[in-house]
Amino acid sequence: MENKSPGIAETKTIAEEGLIYGLPIVMNYAVMYEFFVDRNSGQWKAPFNEIRNEHRVFTYKDTTVISPNSDTPYSVLGIDLRAEPLVISVPAVEKARYYSVQLCDSNTFNYGYIGSRATGNEAGDYMVVGPDWHGETPAGIKKVFHSSTQLSLAIFRTQLFNPEDMPNVVKVQSGYKARVLSAYLHRPAPPAAPEINFPKVNDDLVKKNFFEYLDFALQFAPAGPEEKAIRAKLARIGIGPGKTFDFKDLSLEHKVEVGLGMKEGEKKVEKKAATLGKDINSWRVGSSFGDRDFYHGDWLLRAAAAKAGIYGNSAAEAVYPLARNDGAGEPLDGAKHDYTLTFAAGQLPPVNAFWSVTMYDGKTQLLIKNPINRYLINSPMMPGLKKKADGSLTIYIQKDSPGGAKELNWLPAPDGPIYLAMRLYWPTTEPPSILPPGEGTWKPPGIVAVK
Repeated sequence: MENKSPGIAETKTIAEEGLIYGLPIVMNYAVMYEFFVDRNSGQWKAPFNEIRNEHRVFTYKDTTVISPNSDTPYSVLGIDLRAEPLVISVPAVEKARYYSVQLCDSNTFNYGYIGSRATGNEAGDYMVVGPDWHGETPAGIKKVFHSSTQLSLAIFRTQLFNPEDMPNVVKVQSGYKARVLSAYLHRPAPPAAPEINFPKVNDDLVKKNFFEYLDFALQFAPAGPEEKAIRAKLARIGIGPGKTFDFKDLSLEHKVEVGLGMKEGEKKVEKKAATLGKDINSWRVGSSFGDRDFYHGDWLLRAAAAKAGIYGNSAAEAVYPLARNDGAGEPLDGAKHDYTLTFAAGQLPPVNAFWSVTMYDGKTQLLIKNPINRYLINSPMMPGLKKKADGSLTIYIQKDSPGGAKELNWLPAPDGPIYLAMRLYWPTTEPPSILPPGEGTWKPPGIVAVK
């Protein structure tokens, strides 16, 4: 008969692998808890299966999700598929306005898209189903999306052209609807799923009780074929369905090894996150977000992606070149230098929708407070930006105003380390293109230190 628990060395190895496998799942749980469970979190959005529209863009006050985007007002929807599927309805959106609905499950797999690129700008009803659903597709449903977990997330992004455009975004957002299938079909609801006792979570608790949160989350996530091996290992240290004892019943010695294993796992994730993609003019260009097939059991890639910025889009929807260094490879630091970023004539980022360059604090990866409340420069701002005589566009990246006409193109920087994210929404597939990420014909220009 097998030992009740594995030996010390094996425990450490399993803890390391478990941290790498479980990090995105636990990070997602913490976000879901703040958004859809804890009404006093300060970041609460709405109960499950209700859309919350944000009639604004994110600012430095938004701190739940790192590297937030301030281009597209968000709508968010926590999805509970245990009792029945959910129908998401979208309105007709005018051709010029980009929008997308990213479906991301608790495994952080992007399992589908609704929107300008994926389904067009026409109105439509789409059904999201859980891992165990095997029913009929009702008439009128354009497409069915399969979540690999019972709890899931939809992130709606609606393009904002300028601050005056907000009422038009609100109008689009008011057309987004979420209804459980029975309500959509005007039929009696099936029996409700049992109430979930969600364990309270915060940064400190995650550090202390990481594997208890993973244990909790896995009950809503049946193992896919490529997860069987890691799940069997986790069950041996008392985690997840199939375990024969509780993780907290491990001996003190085992718990010490778990802690050491987790530290090793964290180091590996951080190292991988720092090397995601390819270095092009000191921008990291790659794609680390996708569906189950995209990850294909590469849990380190999935963990590094979540660490770099959880809920990123798949490459066909958006590519995110990221920079912490200037074109010469020196760390970007607003306390030490002013910088420029110049797009030559005809060399703006190639997109079907729009592009942006967003400034973040290099330490926290959050937006920064600044005197002109400007967090990014994007393509809808082009009419108000100043181009040079040769047709090139220069963005001034510095903590103090560059003064005069240059202020039109000023992207305020922190008084310290800088983290820049370029976003290319619906990148073109014909050359010049950033696709495939890291191999495309278009390359982001290097950032130049000017003083």
